Amino acid sequence: MYVCLCKGITDTQIRDAAAEGCQSLRDLRSDLGVGSQCAKCVRQARAILREAHAELAPSRASEIMPVAYWSMPA
Repeated sequence: MYVCLCKGITDTQIRDAAAEGCQSLRDLRSDLGVGSQCAKCVRQARAILREAHAELAPSRASEIMPVAYWSMPA
């Protein structure tokens, strides 16, 4: 789905940017140009970015702490 009509940016592109390290709307604006013209897409772009980070969080937990940590007895 198109999020930013001015720049032709889709939700998939925003999710890909999040997976590649985009952390904020400022990063999205810098990398993709989202919200740099009329800014009507900002709210939706921010929501998609947050959703993408939430989806990525479980998969990135093993990057932060080794797998052995998660299997240790309490």
